[in-house]
Amino acid sequence: MMDFKIPTPGEPAPSFCLKSASGSDVRLEDHRGKWVVLYFYPKDNTPGCTVEAQEFSALKDQFAALNAVVLGMSPDSVKSHQNFTGKHELLVDLLSDPDHQVLEHFGAWRLKKNYGKEYMGVARSTFLIDPAGVVRHAWPEVKAAGHAAEVLAKLQSLA
Repeated sequence: MMDFKIPTPGEPAPSFCLKSASGSDVRLEDHRGKWVVLYFYPKDNTPGCTVEAQEFSALKDQFAALNAVVLGMSPDSVKSHQNFTGKHELLVDLLSDPDHQVLEHFGAWRLKKNYGKEYMGVARSTFLIDPAGVVRHAWPEVKAAGHAAEVLAKLQSLA
């Protein structure tokens, strides 16, 4: 594991190309000219991750009205993302990063502690990237419930 720092506002967002739940390649550069909400979450079909994905999906049209696309990312497989999307009728694109490369570049693959045990895992975090590919706001630690509305409010203040 490499030790990457969390990108801060004003820095270019790290580039990436990953498979989406639809099986297509998604590149950050594909969304130049649009705002990108990039959120990292630990695992498909878990309570907090489901709430977060459902809330972003419910606000998809409001994000789109502000020229923004929402991308979720976890280490889960494309197949897992397909099942998660179908089961919960999600409207956001989910990207698969099984090797943690992008997670590491955004500082979302971190040492975690739970019940006295340490392990590497995904820290729920979100980045708001402007149409030029520059990070404009970062949430390095996120509580799932209500987070999508918080991100939308921030985008409304910047767009």
